Amino acid sequence: MQRLLDVLVGDLNGSRIPLVLGLAGLQGSGKSTLAAQLVEASRGRRIPAWAMSIDDFYLGRRARLQLARDVHPLLVTRGVPGTHDVALIESTLDALARATPKSPARVPRFDKGRDTRMPPSRWRRVDAMPRLIVLEGWCVGVPAQSRSALRVPVNALEREEDADARWRTLVNELLADGYARLWQRLDRLVLLRAPSFDVVSRWRDEQEHSLRRSGATRAMSARALSRFVQHFERLSRHALKTLPGIADIVITLDAGRRVRGMTRHARRMS
Repeated sequence: MQRLLDVLVGDLNGSRIPLVLGLAGLQGSGKSTLAAQLVEASRGRRIPAWAMSIDDFYLGRRARLQLARDVHPLLVTRGVPGTHDVALIESTLDALARATPKSPARVPRFDKGRDTRMPPSRWRRVDAMPRLIVLEGWCVGVPAQSRSALRVPVNALEREEDADARWRTLVNELLADGYARLWQRLDRLVLLRAPSFDVVSRWRDEQEHSLRRSGATRAMSARALSRFVQHFERLSRHALKTLPGIADIVITLDAGRRVRGMTRHARRMS
């Protein structure tokens, strides 16, 4: 992490401010932890920094139920492109870039327990423009697929609940549109590279096991988790193939989430 921070601090010198860093990685890879560490370490160097998760910009359950009725039933499950408020992400980035004590930015928060966004009165307040903004999420930076790649289902969920490919086509179109414009705002992209998609179920089950043990009402059973993960399989596999060639910095992980290497690809600052 120290090496990564050294690279980013170097990028901050002479770059436009704030520098927007995208942090991508499959579910359970440790994005939130790394984002928090980067912010803490940056502030330790007197570099104002802020992290936000794409998860905090989910549409609430009521909005997704409406999408499920009007567009496709699979959109009721949050996570895939189409279940975020992309316009709100962009306006939040704009607000952070001009934040002052008199005109603070407000960063949304999503309550996963209640499955809805918290009221604005409970959003986090930022009184000064950060020099570094970290946007983390499993699909951050992921490009759209070709239309031909959508034809063949990748799992049982797609075969049985999206037989006509309508859901995955819509998700792909949104990824090529509003999400692609959002990715263009990233000055740097860091990838936590998992060894394969197969580890996602185990990583997510570790999280759900802790929730089940604590008695959380929304903790998923193994069967429910298996179905849930299938919503993300297509784009996760696509990310594993494409993001290593797109990301500016690739941090390679093993199945235990231990760092096995870091590679940097030079890219001119925008």
